[in-house]
Amino acid sequence: MAPERSDTACGRAAIVAAAAILFERGGVEAVSMENIAEAAGVGRSTVLSRVGDRAALIHAVLAPRAAALRERVEEGPAPLGPGGEPVDALNAYLDALLEFVWTNRALIRTLEDDSLETYYTSPLSEFWIGELARRLSATRPGGDADADAEYLAHVLFPALRANAVDYLVSARGMPLSQVRAGLHRLVAV
Repeated sequence: MAPERSDTACGRAAIVAAAAILFERGGVEAVSMENIAEAAGVGRSTVLSRVGDRAALIHAVLAPRAAALRERVEEGPAPLGPGGEPVDALNAYLDALLEFVWTNRALIRTLEDDSLETYYTSPLSEFWIGELARRLSATRPGGDADADAEYLAHVLFPALRANAVDYLVSARGMPLSQVRAGLHRLVAV
């Protein structure tokens, strides 16, 4: 694949930046591709050719935020980064995922509605679930810890869906701290 031309990359960056600002201001549902094109100073067809559809645009807005979290997980200080005690590392990871979901809930909810398979099989979800399984396994040594951890990770991951968290906090009035504590209790050994 040929490298992306610099003007194409700049146009793409302007589109993604405009989308991020508009999504924050007006909400994901209220922002049209035409609004994004206008804010980026390009035509709608340019948005589609540089970024793709709405889901691809939302992924592009989320990508740097997810990359920053992933970097903290892979290279940051313990307990979220490597080297923490297993239970502390697991709880720090759950806390970081919950915070990421809560902060980006409007964008993530739009993607969650896309398809259930996409929710589990996107490269980002596969990383989050794999890391969750690894950390769960570390808290449950011996026996079939890895097999149990993979199952538990796939069962626990939906508890972090943006629509579930948003419902609990926004509709039910549950404090985010209670959601966090509940996640910790779910994984307690």
